[in-house]
Amino acid sequence: MDSGIGLLAATAAVRRLRPDADLVLSLDPDGMPWGPRTPEDLTQRAVAVADAAAAHRPDALIIGCNTATVHALPTLRARLEPGIPVIGTVPAIKPAAAGGGPVAIWATPATTGSPYQRGLIKDFAGGVPVAEVPCFGLAEAVEHADETAIDAAVAAAAALTPEDVTTVVLGCTHYELVAERIRTAVQRPGRPPLVLHGSAGAVAAQAFRRIGELPAPEAAASGTVTVLLSGREGKLPEPALTYAEGRLLRAVSPAQ
Repeated sequence: MDSGIGLLAATAAVRRLRPDADLVLSLDPDGMPWGPRTPEDLTQRAVAVADAAAAHRPDALIIGCNTATVHALPTLRARLEPGIPVIGTVPAIKPAAAGGGPVAIWATPATTGSPYQRGLIKDFAGGVPVAEVPCFGLAEAVEHADETAIDAAVAAAAALTPEDVTTVVLGCTHYELVAERIRTAVQRPGRPPLVLHGSAGAVAAQAFRRIGELPAPEAAASGTVTVLLSGREGKLPEPALTYAEGRLLRAVSPAQ
């Protein structure tokens, strides 16, 4: 679940680990974006999207959104667990800091500088220098596959990223869909190759751990995809097919 197509990164990671898994993608186009909403309003929207997914009796629910995890995870766990394990998405600060840094965290303006993110830095950065970089408009540009807006937003965030940064944490799931464009924009001439850390792979692996299932990437690609748009069954939004993750889902199992 997510407000929009930011969930594609985790969904594609799940699909690669288990091609036979039946997937339900619950989006909220009526309420997207969630970032500017109050925590109370966002939580209400997230509960509605989660309930729509829960009606399909999934083995687990992944919150494919950093912002929703910040504000709605406790509510969703209280509502759905233990019947449906709920897996949140948090920035990969700890593995990024393990590389020694300096590290930049690219995140939405609402998350950048928030007590939540500052707490993660304090708990997991291990003293490595961390720069918080607000990415104005990037999630919205990715959501609509607006190439010009993506380029402008990535360039603006790259200009705010310190020259000595060796590692970038992608602190919004939408950003993972344009990871290579971010790498190209931030890579400095003469510097070691930039390291990017997203959350999708770790989130997918955690979901399988929570339900006691093992990855089986060699399984036959027989899994279905059901798409819910603010609770209504529909099709994968066309902008999703701009990205490799969306095309993977369409190629492996056409959206219903």
